[in-house]
Amino acid sequence: MQQQPFLRPEVQDFSPYTPGLSIDEIHEKYGLSRVIKLASNENPLGVSSLVQKALQDHAAGVFRYPRSGSPELRAALAAHLDVPEEWIVAGNGSDEIIDLLIRVAARPGRDHILIFEPSFSMYRLLAKLSGVEIRTVPLGEDYHFPWDNLLRAVTEETALVFVTTPDNPTGYAPPVQELEILARRLPSRTLLVVDEAYMDFASPMDHYSLLSRLRDFPNVVVLRTFSKLYGLAGLRLGYGVMPPWLADALIRVKPPFSVNILAEIAGLAALRDVHFVQASLDCVQVGRAWLTTELTSLGCRVFPSQANFLLFRLGHAAMSTLDVFQKLLEQGVIIRPLKSYGMEEYLRVTVGTEEENRIFVRELEAVLHG
Repeated sequence: MQQQPFLRPEVQDFSPYTPGLSIDEIHEKYGLSRVIKLASNENPLGVSSLVQKALQDHAAGVFRYPRSGSPELRAALAAHLDVPEEWIVAGNGSDEIIDLLIRVAARPGRDHILIFEPSFSMYRLLAKLSGVEIRTVPLGEDYHFPWDNLLRAVTEETALVFVTTPDNPTGYAPPVQELEILARRLPSRTLLVVDEAYMDFASPMDHYSLLSRLRDFPNVVVLRTFSKLYGLAGLRLGYGVMPPWLADALIRVKPPFSVNILAEIAGLAALRDVHFVQASLDCVQVGRAWLTTELTSLGCRVFPSQANFLLFRLGHAAMSTLDVFQKLLEQGVIIRPLKSYGMEEYLRVTVGTEEENRIFVRELEAVLHG
């Protein structure tokens, strides 16, 4: 593409985020009557009936602006998480909180951000757009976190360290004590941002999450989302829990109405529907164990996961990973190839409903063994 003098250098060769394929795309391309999507780590049960009713009841109010800063949602989250309200920042997905943290804490041309590689691509994309250097540390054996290597890469100019746990795309979650040690060993000016987008699925959560320990760590931010467990991916709602001085800075600079009025209403209803939450957890935990057993019996190597997805590698298959992915697409089953993560030999599958899981395993067996 021709270089444009009107664009910043960071934008000239900017590569966008690559989302998973949609059901409509596959319906249209292959003319299939049945398509199941197990590619984007969405809630297998859909969305709560309480959320649906709340959205219907409040649809007529969308001509109004929402309240700036989402105070009602922040209060509900504070009660739900047992943290002070002034620690919470709500955002248009947790992606917005990531973007704000980078722009508030990292000085372009001076500071850098440190991440493991491979990891969630939005850290890299948002840092690049802000003109902030990203430095990477390769994951260790079996995709565990090599903390000593990470700490050796930290300098006084490391503004933020992003750690995703449970990790995407591996599902690995380190014991919370390892995160505590990391937080204590970072320089005083470095923020540790722990992205817990999938933490709701970890069991037991207290063994892995830093959230309940934040009072002891003034340099730690925890990110959460409503996209996974609560089934609100299409409404874009997330939040960060952080020291109050940092939360105040983010709220002062963020666009005042970035969380739309229906997203906030949906989030409030989702927090109330404990029965839907428990059903979703049961579905994922049972399905995760069943899929692990079935994929292993097909000769795949399945990595232990505390998330709502599984990373796996095919056995000695005659076909390549991308061929298997393509054959599954043609049968109406969408999973996630990991070429964009630099993991060409691996696939990721979201835990679905019992029926979806069985269809996936049946079609994969047919592809691998005829």
